[in-house]
Amino acid sequence: MATSKQREFFNGEIYHIVLRSVEGIKIFKDDSDYYRAIFGLYEFNNDHPVNIWKNRKKRKAKQQVVLGSTSPNLISKNLFSLKRDRIVEILAFCLMPNHIHLLLRQIKDQGITKFMRKFGTGYAMYFNKKYDRKGHLFQSNFVSVHIKNEAQLSVVFNYIHLNPVSIIFPHYKEKGIADVEKAMSFLESYKWSSLLDYLGQKNFPSVTQRDFMLEVISDPKLVREEILSWLKQKKEVKETEVLLE
Repeated sequence: MATSKQREFFNGEIYHIVLRSVEGIKIFKDDSDYYRAIFGLYEFNNDHPVNIWKNRKKRKAKQQVVLGSTSPNLISKNLFSLKRDRIVEILAFCLMPNHIHLLLRQIKDQGITKFMRKFGTGYAMYFNKKYDRKGHLFQSNFVSVHIKNEAQLSVVFNYIHLNPVSIIFPHYKEKGIADVEKAMSFLESYKWSSLLDYLGQKNFPSVTQRDFMLEVISDPKLVREEILSWLKQKKEVKETEVLLE
């Protein structure tokens, strides 16, 4: 279970959330683990009780029916049409080997707290069962930072999507990036974040609510330009302004 050090979240407000594993252990060991976490981000964003296994069975049953249709549009529309009562808007996310970054906008009372509890518990149960493990998987408290203005929102949005750079350049924050093009290419091929969807590649489009951020950004083409600019300039952001890790 994951709880927050911050006592209260407000509807309509945006928060940068970081959920870390205990003792820095690796929480994603193969692609199926990443996919399970992505699926959890979608499924647990629901004010009603969630049973992932039952929902999977419903989807499989619906898929068998819909695939018999001759209409591609009908197939696309119905395969993922199980109803949800969303409690947060996921504006951005990034799955890292031992932690997770989320940019969330609360839309229902206690939405962020409920969502993080459901997601953390659900993924931990999956992980422990798969790897014959016991005990907590995530640190008891997830960390949250309230986004107070548009400038901070832009900084956090870019920072979340820049996180995977540390996989190929572990100390880039201190030493800089030796090869900017390599870093950009890696980010554009990193499947486990919302960046590809913002770049128009439809990676996991059902997970994130992009309309809000695209209004702030104004032009989707600017997303890549901003990321590339950050890589080139190696901007430093004060921890007092935004949570960096």
